[in-house]
Amino acid sequence: MTRLLGVLPYAAAIAVALVLPRAMYPVLALDILLWGLFAMSVDLLLGYVGLLSFGHAAFWGLGAYAAAIAAKSTGVPFAIAALVGAAASGLLAVPFGYLAIRRRGIYFAMVTLAFAQLVFYVANEWRDVTGGENGLHGVPRTFPALGRSADFYYAALPLILLGYALAYRIVHSPFGHVLVAIRDNEPRAQALGYATWRYKLLAFVLSGGLAGLAGGLFALGNGFASLDLLHWTTSGQAVLITILGGIGTLWGSLLGAVIVLELRDALTSAPEASGVVTGAVFVVIVLAFRRGLWATGRGALRRFAAPLVSARIDISEGEVRHGRS
Repeated sequence: MTRLLGVLPYAAAIAVALVLPRAMYPVLALDILLWGLFAMSVDLLLGYVGLLSFGHAAFWGLGAYAAAIAAKSTGVPFAIAALVGAAASGLLAVPFGYLAIRRRGIYFAMVTLAFAQLVFYVANEWRDVTGGENGLHGVPRTFPALGRSADFYYAALPLILLGYALAYRIVHSPFGHVLVAIRDNEPRAQALGYATWRYKLLAFVLSGGLAGLAGGLFALGNGFASLDLLHWTTSGQAVLITILGGIGTLWGSLLGAVIVLELRDALTSAPEASGVVTGAVFVVIVLAFRRGLWATGRGALRRFAAPLVSARIDISEGEVRHGRS
């Protein structure tokens, strides 16, 4: 029964993912899952290593451009193109991370922002490859029977779930426990013999690769890759989604993506009000749910379930005593 209860939430999540395109536009459903994965990559650093990155748009955008170029120039299946985007972002994260992890706090955030702006500038100037301000359009989805958006959603879903599973495995492995130890007290982790810079660099590379996978699938699903994907505001939106869901919760990133993208979709007829409404919602959530929506909701559920579990234990103990008597 305990194992069944442990598997039940994941089974329910997969069931929701399967029916999501029937409850909303398939493109919006795909964007929610991809932005959730993108925010998870940010939370991997922010929540579990304590490093705030304002430059993750570089990996999201590079993954999108690399996947788009691979699909347009070689005609490879979309899954391979998406993995090319993830690999390109992971490779870029190696030098960026090696230099950035030498700083902490606001200095780390500024260094990552500077690197992201460098990638934005290169993409803007390298027009023969990236299309400059026009971006890359008409990105194909090379795979049998992918005529509709819903078809691509279901085809891309295994890769997205693989990204979620990888993020979950990272934070719940011994490697993830070391990351939390570094976040809480890096000098003590060093005293225990851990080469903390290696762990932080590997976490940075894994985070960049997950962001690149999400960006590659985003470009393939929407059929374009543009400079907006590399802009610093894209990094800010990913951080916003992470904070809304709850820092260090991982799954809260997906909840934050639902809120932000649903608000943006609902306010498409009044784009000038989108920023105001999203900002107001952000202020309310930060003030009322300081740990984020996921952590606050989970805490409330535990408080609600605690008396029921306690009553069940008392009943069980009473039955045991009655049986003995």
